Amino acid sequence: MPKLILVRHGQSQWNLENRFTGWWDVDVTEKGAKEAWEAGELMKEKGISPDLCFTSFQTRAIKTLNLALEAMGKMWLPVTKDWQLNERHYGGLTGLNKQETRDKHGDEQVHIWRRSFDTPPPPIEKGSEYDLSGDPRYAGIDVPQAESLKNTIERVLPYWDSAILPELAAGKTVLISAHGNSLRALVKHLSEISDDEITGLEIPTGQPIIYDFEGGKAVGERYYLADS
Repeated sequence: MPKLILVRHGQSQWNLENRFTGWWDVDVTEKGAKEAWEAGELMKEKGISPDLCFTSFQTRAIKTLNLALEAMGKMWLPVTKDWQLNERHYGGLTGLNKQETRDKHGDEQVHIWRRSFDTPPPPIEKGSEYDLSGDPRYAGIDVPQAESLKNTIERVLPYWDSAILPELAAGKTVLISAHGNSLRALVKHLSEISDDEITGLEIPTGQPIIYDFEGGKAVGERYYLADS
C-alpha cells in the first residue's frame, strides 16, 4: 500500500528566536538538524521506503529532506522542489518577534493574524529588508505580499492535484518535506478538517505523519510514525 509521508522541517533559527518567518529563507538550528536526521532514522527503522520526494524552495525544508534521506541511505531519490509548497507568507510581520508584536498590537489582533482562516497579516512593504520580489528563485512568480491560511491552501492544493496525487495514484510512496502551514493545507484536505478546526492544528517539527493510500485516495486516519 503506497504511503504519503509529511515532515515539517526541523527547528529553524527563527523558530528558536520566536520570529515570524514565512517565505524568508532561514536555516535549521543544530536541534533542527538532529530532528531531521532522527526522522530519517525512524523511517528507516519502520521500513518506510519513499519512491520520490517533494519539498519547497526554502533551505530549512530542503536541508531537512537531505538530512533525513542521508540517514535513510537514500540520497539518490528523485526530489522535486516547488515554491507552491513554501510556508505561508507572513507579509509585514516577517522578521518580527512574536511576543513583541503582541505587546505592540495586542494579543487579540496577533491571534487573528496568526490563527484566523482567511485574514492575512498586513502586506509587506515593497523594497523592505524581507521583500523577495527580486529573489532569483522566484523569477516569473507573482510573490504574494501576505497570505492567510486560505490563500496558502489555494496555492498548495492545485499543486497537490497536478504533481503529487498522480504519483500516489500510480502506487508510489511519496515523502514531502515542507512547512507548518503548507502541510496544514494538505492535512485539512486529506482529513476533511473544517475551516474552524484547522486553525487550532499544530504540525510538530521533525515528526513524520503518515497517510496510507489506496486507489489514489487516503484510507484510514493519519498517524505519527513514532506511534505506529
